[in-house]
Amino acid sequence: MGKALIIGCGGVASVAIHKCCQNSEVFEEICIASRTKSKCDALKEKLEGTTKTKIHTAKVDADKVDELIALINEFKPDVVLNLALPYQDLTIMDACLATKTHYVDTANYEPEDTAKFEYKWQWAYRDRFKEAGITALLGSGFDPGVTSVFSAYALKHEFDEINYIDILDCNGGDHGYPFATNFNPEINIREVSANGSYWEDGHWVETKPMEIKREYDFEGVGKKDMYLLHHEEIESLALNIPGIKRIRFFMTFGQSYLTHLKCLENVGMTSIEPIMYEGKEIIPLQFLKAVLPDPASLGPRTVGKTNIGCIFQGKKDGKDKTYYLYNICDHQECYKEVGSQAVSYTTGVPAMIGAMLVMNGTWQKPGVYNMEEFDPDPFMDALNKWGLPWKESHNPVLVD
Repeated sequence: MGKALIIGCGGVASVAIHKCCQNSEVFEEICIASRTKSKCDALKEKLEGTTKTKIHTAKVDADKVDELIALINEFKPDVVLNLALPYQDLTIMDACLATKTHYVDTANYEPEDTAKFEYKWQWAYRDRFKEAGITALLGSGFDPGVTSVFSAYALKHEFDEINYIDILDCNGGDHGYPFATNFNPEINIREVSANGSYWEDGHWVETKPMEIKREYDFEGVGKKDMYLLHHEEIESLALNIPGIKRIRFFMTFGQSYLTHLKCLENVGMTSIEPIMYEGKEIIPLQFLKAVLPDPASLGPRTVGKTNIGCIFQGKKDGKDKTYYLYNICDHQECYKEVGSQAVSYTTGVPAMIGAMLVMNGTWQKPGVYNMEEFDPDPFMDALNKWGLPWKESHNPVLVD
């Protein structure tokens, strides 16, 4: 069927690559490229002999457009799957434009020097991608990603209009460390220490970090405290879901995590401002990242489940209606299957599915698109097939 160039070799990339190799009818060849080629080689060695997919590896600095262009021209992929850092989205998009290659990522661009993530930088590429005749699919992870597909599916099959969406992200996993992050510590800590915000009546309402807290009883996990955060899919859903009045995003955190985070913030360890240390400039948050456990190492020791989904309220045939779409994922099952915990798994599987749908032409139209702008049905079918089966409830408990 085709060839995919996968940039990045961290926890999420590892899951996506495992899944591409399980899906070798579509992914006949892949090239794993990263700054650290030895990581790519180790993964190739682990997977070879278990798959029909032909695996190549390469060294690339994703900050350098010319290096990316050279690699794309050499490998000639049908799609580039960007699983590097969000800081590198634009350089990779530039390389895809220059080579007229489809582009897929899982997280929107954020500049390295300000903890601000929004879609404006990537949306600015719309006309150029359209003119080049190529597709850019943004945010093909779980949230954003599956949550956006859930919203499109609910609108298509369950509602005439959706007025309220609450996105709930619960990780009931326990890794046994006093403090660790389930994905890249630098991105994770930037996200949770920023101001929260939600969309209501056509504008953003900003909140202090962790200011709004609710408790919810999650199937498979139990009662958890969850906190309102800013999250990128709110921005695109607010534009693309007609009739929307409010969208909120909640994520669960345990008290121990929040206490540690507050302490680290208070002493300046979460800062992204450079400081001088022994004559050398360092960024405290990057130093903290080096001290904390590598999220990829949490797999074998994490037990419990995740539960991520969307609660919708709206109208069908003139009547009020509520509907809940969600997925429950088991950390240990994920580890047994692909050697990663569920947080990487829930992002890596949709990354593979998004790349597959772009590559096989199901989700292809020139321009830059968010997940909810395509027909949700093929994606929803693929979730059931590739390890993230969804559940639904027509009478969910609502969040006040």
